[in-house]
Amino acid sequence: MTMRKAFKYRLYPTQPQRRDLDKTLMLCRQLYNAALQERRDAYKKAGRTVGFYEQKRYLPEIRAELPEYKHIHSQVLQNVIERVDLAFKGFFRRVKAGQKAGYPRFKGKGRYDSFTFPQAGTTGVKLQEGGKRVLLHGIGSVKVKLHRPLEGKIKTATVKREGEHWYIIFITEVDPKPLPPSEEAIGIDLGTNPHFLVTSEGEMVEAPRYFQKAQAKLATAQRSLARKKRGSNRRRQARRRVARLHRKIANQRKDFHHKLARRLVNRYGTIVHEDLNILALSRSYVAKGIHDAGWAQFLAILAYKAEEAGRRVIKVDPKYTSQDCPVCGHREKKPLWVRAYTCPQCGTLLHRDVAAAQNILAKAWTGPSGETLRAFPQGNTPRSPGL
Repeated sequence: MTMRKAFKYRLYPTQPQRRDLDKTLMLCRQLYNAALQERRDAYKKAGRTVGFYEQKRYLPEIRAELPEYKHIHSQVLQNVIERVDLAFKGFFRRVKAGQKAGYPRFKGKGRYDSFTFPQAGTTGVKLQEGGKRVLLHGIGSVKVKLHRPLEGKIKTATVKREGEHWYIIFITEVDPKPLPPSEEAIGIDLGTNPHFLVTSEGEMVEAPRYFQKAQAKLATAQRSLARKKRGSNRRRQARRRVARLHRKIANQRKDFHHKLARRLVNRYGTIVHEDLNILALSRSYVAKGIHDAGWAQFLAILAYKAEEAGRRVIKVDPKYTSQDCPVCGHREKKPLWVRAYTCPQCGTLLHRDVAAAQNILAKAWTGPSGETLRAFPQGNTPRSPGL
């Protein structure tokens, strides 16, 4: 069974190639906005819905009437129409679910930063010179740095602008690389300060708090940006400085997440964590710490590394994990500032987060007599309806 995997590499275009890349983004953005406008007008004026295939049929006419679009691969233009279609599908799905919908919006300048070759394995993109360059349709041969080997069969390629840098992201189809079986299981409790993660075995991983550490520099850079005249070269330079700082923070955080997830996946056959509503928590009074910790990104990285390695990642209900005693089950609500306590029923001295991690692991117990996941060979754990 194959799986999809992303490989992101830095591009080093020349100045003419940068202009061509920027122009491609501009034309794709204009097409996106035109397709969105057509759907809005059709519904407002005639009560008619315009679909993906109907809009896609107009693309040859657009390429014939507007010569600038001839230099853009036809599949890249089809992907732009598909993005509009996905935006509307997401809108209608949220409306149907009774959620806050958010009607699809037009993309302003600087708000459209990527274009995709949907069949990069066969057309539009080609690696050259043993991976030192990549040939992009309509752009030319661009220098690329493959800092790690590209694996599997290429399915799609997305060219993306991040600040003043350009990247290419290949989505490939690869075979899983299962690690040797491990019957060890671990429960993890996520936090923000002082620990990012605490395990059921008592290991505590300090929260790096990259954003918090860079706040002073960011504040200085943002104040400098606020003083610059709109449209000036100095404002553009100040904006790049702010973007560079944010990009560095994001890269540091992602590096930390990858290394920690890899360490957990290499050692444990089963990893259990709480099924947290991170979106709701990121809008609460602890939002700043949660955004700095990047829980959602870490759990996504952990899940795909585990899938590739043949490990299990299990989500459990987070209710009462920090209130129950893992020894006797006594439940008592405690204020957040209490980090260590003695259970009033059994007298066990407990660290709040270690106890929570032990409760998280215990919630993944599946046997009627309380056998843990350790008792079952990897890949053969019986699942209860609640898991």
